[in-house]
Amino acid sequence: MRVRALRVVHGSPLRGDDPSAITDPPRVLVLGPENSGKTTVCKILVNYAVRAGQGWSPLLVNLDPSEGGWAAPGAISAASVYSPIPTCSPANPLGSSATSAPTALPANALLPLVYWYGHAETRRNPPLMDRLIRNLGENIKEKYDYDAEARVSGLIVDTPASFGAGTGASDHRHQLIKACVEAFKINVILVVGHEKLNVEMQRTYGSQFTVVKVPKSGGVVELDHTYRERIHNYQLHTYMYGQILTSPSGATSAVAGGEALSELSLAPSSTVINFDDLTIFRVGAETMAPSSALPIGATRVVSEMQPVQVNPSQPGSGLLNAVLGILAPPNPDENERYDEEILDLTVTGFLIVTNLDISHKKMTILAPNQGSVVGKTAIVGSFEWQDQ
Repeated sequence: MRVRALRVVHGSPLRGDDPSAITDPPRVLVLGPENSGKTTVCKILVNYAVRAGQGWSPLLVNLDPSEGGWAAPGAISAASVYSPIPTCSPANPLGSSATSAPTALPANALLPLVYWYGHAETRRNPPLMDRLIRNLGENIKEKYDYDAEARVSGLIVDTPASFGAGTGASDHRHQLIKACVEAFKINVILVVGHEKLNVEMQRTYGSQFTVVKVPKSGGVVELDHTYRERIHNYQLHTYMYGQILTSPSGATSAVAGGEALSELSLAPSSTVINFDDLTIFRVGAETMAPSSALPIGATRVVSEMQPVQVNPSQPGSGLLNAVLGILAPPNPDENERYDEEILDLTVTGFLIVTNLDISHKKMTILAPNQGSVVGKTAIVGSFEWQDQ
């Protein structure tokens, strides 16, 4: 598929190929239940592509907010991969990137595009997840319009387990799968280890493109909720302090990926700022009741997509130890702005609120570097982290 797509880009004939053969590059959506090995399948496919020796640099999209990918837990992201993805630590499931500080590792050519969802479960706010998926797809489309060679390399989309299983009337997974298919122009679906899901995808999309069932690997390890919580804490600690690897006993020096282990650690900055220096929003109401619980004929005052500004001086603001996603600057043209613009802004970094001094209207924040946050906008989710 990549070869045919490259020939089309360069205007070369297909040379004996079937004229009706697909000339689009592979755009693969990987679905499956929890602990089925979806992320491993994605990494294997990406590593096969970059090791082919043809200069492919496929785009890897991570839509699992509980995994974190190249950013912090609660984020979805995408990045072009130029070298095989190393997996030496659960803190970096998709390899190291220049998220909090640049290093010399080859994988740090990865500069991910990140959106902040803020929760581990997609069912927490499905409309917001749908919107972020489509925003990510729009950014990828713009990249491909600018760089045809990158488009030929294709993309691989890793999805959360909630896309592969769900019950009840509140099941939004089909809506989110449809958003992925439309946003990323999917032409291949891989279903990992789930017969019922494979039948559903064959029935829904089998007439439009290829749906393939992949057996679950026998080496998949079952991960419980407690372990995942520890991984989230470890990922946030690594984001702030770097990847701290201890040298084996007796070793005077150690190298990881051509870089000294001592250079992988970071020195985060703890800064005291005024409440007014940073504008903080929460998307939707934290304690919002489901639509079915509202009185007949009643409508929500706060929608699931409405950004609500958080007042740090109010008791119960939920900001202490909260993870904040710092957003990119909004459109400088006032005429181009709109009410929910912050939902469409990418993330430039993350910080932690470590202390609130309500009497003096000040807060202490922990950040990987000493950059100023005055005048910036942040979104708070449900993730919390406490330095221990």
